[in-house]
Amino acid sequence: MKYLNQLEPNSLISHFLQHPPYDFNAWLTCEQVPLFDATFDLLTTAEDDFKAKLDKIPGKKWWHKLIKIKTLFVGTTVSEYALFNAEITPDKFVESLKQEYASKYPLIVVKDIPYESPLQSDFANQYDQQMITALKQQGFIELEGQALAWVAIDFVDIDDYMSRLSYKRRKNFRRKLKSRQNITIDVVHCGDDCFFDEETLKQYYQLYLNVFAQSEIHFDKLSEDFFKALLQDKTSNSVIVTYRHDGKLIGYNICFIENNALVDKYIGFDYPAAREFNLYYISWFYNLEYALQHGLKRYIAGWTDPKVKADLGATFTFTKQLVYIRNPLLRAILKRLSSHFESDRQHLTNK
Repeated sequence: MKYLNQLEPNSLISHFLQHPPYDFNAWLTCEQVPLFDATFDLLTTAEDDFKAKLDKIPGKKWWHKLIKIKTLFVGTTVSEYALFNAEITPDKFVESLKQEYASKYPLIVVKDIPYESPLQSDFANQYDQQMITALKQQGFIELEGQALAWVAIDFVDIDDYMSRLSYKRRKNFRRKLKSRQNITIDVVHCGDDCFFDEETLKQYYQLYLNVFAQSEIHFDKLSEDFFKALLQDKTSNSVIVTYRHDGKLIGYNICFIENNALVDKYIGFDYPAAREFNLYYISWFYNLEYALQHGLKRYIAGWTDPKVKADLGATFTFTKQLVYIRNPLLRAILKRLSSHFESDRQHLTNK
């Protein structure tokens, strides 16, 4: 692995740097740490109740523009965690970061720093804690990050896994999984001949866009060039699970095998067929089966839909976001409102 905290293949990070999401710029610092910049809505990760209260404030069209800020991010949107260079001390990195960028950006976000992650080595967790400390010493505000879902592959079969869930959930999931008899499931890989066909590439990208359009958060819209580079990359240890009904592709799931883990990255659906056949749930249990059959130790399931994944039996590991706001007034306001940006941990721990 090229970076500390990295869970995905090197090539995925390279594709992000070469083909960043629309309206993003991405590059490496002199310490070889990935960065990107984008216009960021400060309410992107705020709780729904908090957003609803703000919506009642008069003049939303005016004040909402003020909280869309050109922001520098340390990290990528294709990696589960912030990526660091272990050869550079946290103190040195943070000092360099502020010196180079604090005057250029009103907002700097170091995103998705692992916090006592069971998916990381002791060295990585210690380094990340030192990074958090160094950032706070330089005026960054600590916020709760998102919840990364994962499952330990410590069961003998799916029935054993199901037995750990409540009776109500088992009954619900078994009912949904009956749709699997109407679905043809196959596995292909990045770099296969099919991904050098333009129509196939367009189809896969459109199914990705379908999912993006119905997502609650619209932040990083991946480009066609990114998808083409990803799907034509023969070097990654990829697993692309396809779901067809009557020969028609109605869904797929792009995963990678790294460090004894099946890392789930992208999903594409054809609606309404994907909902009709419960592909979300079928794909979850298929991925668990695949990981078990191939002797893997973990299934890493990503950030989205934490409540649904909790019902499906996922465990969660949390992250920290460290935010530097150049304007001292806005910095003071964020400190007071920080609890309204901790929804994943609050919802999952109160479950």
